[in-house]
Amino acid sequence: MKRVILSIITLLLALTGLAARDFDQDFENATLRLDYVFCGDHAHQAIYFQQALRTSVWAGRRHNLSAPLLEGNGQIRVLDPETGECLYANSFSTLFQEWQVEEEATRVQRAFENCFQVPFPKRPVDIEVFLMDTHRNRSSCLKHRIDPADILIRKVTDNGYSSTVVWQGGPVEETIDIVVVSEGYDASQKAKFYGDAERVAQALFHHEPFASRRNKFAVRAVFVPSPDAGVSVPRRGRWLRTPLDSHFDTFYSDRYLTTSAQQKVYDAIGTVPFEHIVVLVNTAIYGGGGIYNSLTIMNSDHPTFAPVMVHEFGHAFGGLADEYAYGEQVETPYPADTEPWEPNITTLHDFASKWQDMLPRGVPVPTPLDELDKQDVRRIWNTFNQEQKDLLNLKLGVYEGAGYQTKGVYRPVQECRMRINECEEFCPVCARAIVRMIDYYTL
Repeated sequence: MKRVILSIITLLLALTGLAARDFDQDFENATLRLDYVFCGDHAHQAIYFQQALRTSVWAGRRHNLSAPLLEGNGQIRVLDPETGECLYANSFSTLFQEWQVEEEATRVQRAFENCFQVPFPKRPVDIEVFLMDTHRNRSSCLKHRIDPADILIRKVTDNGYSSTVVWQGGPVEETIDIVVVSEGYDASQKAKFYGDAERVAQALFHHEPFASRRNKFAVRAVFVPSPDAGVSVPRRGRWLRTPLDSHFDTFYSDRYLTTSAQQKVYDAIGTVPFEHIVVLVNTAIYGGGGIYNSLTIMNSDHPTFAPVMVHEFGHAFGGLADEYAYGEQVETPYPADTEPWEPNITTLHDFASKWQDMLPRGVPVPTPLDELDKQDVRRIWNTFNQEQKDLLNLKLGVYEGAGYQTKGVYRPVQECRMRINECEEFCPVCARAIVRMIDYYTL
């Protein structure tokens, strides 16, 4: 009798569209890579489809298929052409959208490559890609049909690059799969790269909440030999031949190390299964970057390698925002009338959706800073005892100054891994956000 009742309930849910679809119902165990060009300027943007490719095994999630945990600055969705039902969706941010709030975007139009992976469909589907503005309104959208039988979908084959497993917490279909790709390591530096890739895993799994959940991750490394050793540094007039075209001085910021050549990154990875990318750059110069569901890029040899690696992965994997402030920008990415989608900052527009539930009773909102935060805490951090460090890292409040703005954007604690390198730990709000993301992928 119970089985009959459960069958009836399942049928009713399916008829009303409330039942979760099974992965195998709509997708093969393979990956559809979709390449786009995002272009425009400060006020305009457009999305153009470039090509589709088929790669091997699908390494992504097989549940929570149609509902991204975070909204992101854009989304890619796989739709049933007949019903319009969303079969799969993922959210992301892009270097293009970061550039749009830079001064250069007020006087120049530029184009940026973007690559996305979705599970390979068993039948024709519609793909919808849309971007959102700083007010979280759709600002550009492209919808197009993909037929899995299309003869122009190129099959990706082994590219001949050497790869190895750095850490394997479980099978591909059950773990969060990270791939570390070499940049600026010449042919004689393969052993150095694999050693540096080990350090990536060690840095990540040294910190909670990753440490106690390491068996939910897998880390692989791909060695791509570079004609030149090192990295391009435009401010020094130094341009090198490297396979992924990475360089410092992105948006004229000395420490911002990125690559715009996403297709070269994906081509280098080839058939290695992955969900998240770490580009490891062979340099001791300080810098890096992390873009949500796009990539983490890191220097290999600066003394701050470990804390910066974890900070940037917090962006790329956890969707965490920077909690420090520069001053004011040409256009703020966090206007006062909009609640940011990032879980660790707020404009107080909809604070109930953030860490309000975690605040101890009686904590004022906003929360006044104490005397320590009025100093340059980075310079004196190592003089604090553990009790003082815990006070700055664990005492929850709503402190003004975050998201690059000194006014109008608030953070959960005075000091966090997402604010200064010297603070090793994530605050409770960031830690909860990361745990939620790990569970979203693996439970």
